[in-house]
Amino acid sequence: MLVVVVRHGTAGDRPNWDGEDRLRPLDARGERQAAALPGALSGLPIQRILTSPYVRCVQSVQPLAATLGVEVEVTAALVEGAARADVMPLLATTSAGTVLCTHGDVCHELVGRRKTPKGSAWVVDVGARGVTVVRHIPAPK
Repeated sequence: MLVVVVRHGTAGDRPNWDGEDRLRPLDARGERQAAALPGALSGLPIQRILTSPYVRCVQSVQPLAATLGVEVEVTAALVEGAARADVMPLLATTSAGTVLCTHGDVCHELVGRRKTPKGSAWVVDVGARGVTVVRHIPAPK
């Protein structure tokens, strides 16, 4: 079953944000990355979008959801700090064509210690052997 793992777009610098980190929004570059996501994933049969509740994650997939006419579903299983053991039960309940938007540490839990720049995506195959990387979709410039 193929799913897409998206790392949220750029959201400024954590130390320069005065509010609660969950509320930190995308910056201008992150907004451009989010706007480019529908084009980057255009060849994939996306039917469902799940995201971390952090504002920057929700904002990263909103243009994709609007383009596809799909609802954005928020789930705590994709929050920053979630372990592979937290995400795998979620993957077991999803179907092919699902997008998961999350944070760098969670991306590493799913795709290994590969570089996962903000705004990038990974197409992965979820099966009996776990998660296998199929292809990387670079972050838009």
